[in-house]
Amino acid sequence: MTTVRTIPTKHGDARVHTDRSRSPFATLVVGHGAGGGIDAADLVALAERLPREGISVVRLEQPWRVAGKKVAPAPAILDNALIAVADKLRLRTPLVLGGRSAGARSACRTAKHLGASGVLALAFPLHPPGKPESSRVDELDAVSVPTLVIQGENDPFGRPDEFPSSTELAVVPGGDHSLRVPKRGSISQEDALSIVVEATLEWIVREVVGNAVGKAGV
Repeated sequence: MTTVRTIPTKHGDARVHTDRSRSPFATLVVGHGAGGGIDAADLVALAERLPREGISVVRLEQPWRVAGKKVAPAPAILDNALIAVADKLRLRTPLVLGGRSAGARSACRTAKHLGASGVLALAFPLHPPGKPESSRVDELDAVSVPTLVIQGENDPFGRPDEFPSSTELAVVPGGDHSLRVPKRGSISQEDALSIVVEATLEWIVREVVGNAVGKAGV
């Protein structure tokens, strides 16, 4: 069951849509992109399926979206809203920051400040379409905690083979920037969403929870 809570920020009210696990071992906070909201198919799939596996999912609806605006504000405003919301969540489990597209960039930029244990980047916009020279790889490189990028094979904002070899990637065959796949592609849309959920779950258990347990045992 999804619960909805309004959280005020200096940029307006944000909304958090929370799907809690009964016995959570991690919490994933994800933001939406600049062209869509928290109803994106990949974000919904994570919210529906991960709580059954022990991961609570919080989808952040940015203030500009709550206010009904159609154009996202400057990156610094997105970051400030994410920080304001995360500071009020009072989590008792490791925090994994994530998001799709612009939300993924914001997660990368704020991970250190918020003490995140990992970053999940869905459809990371490595560069504007057709402009590989305008790379945003520095935002990924600046993240010092485990990071997973889930990218569509045909994403015009950055194909998987354009990322540094050190990037941990899960690839959606035939997927575009929305991780949608062709109707006659090699996999179905349901399979594509399963890749997103299963790759995220395996990575959080391995890298985030595993590292936390390892540190506790030192």
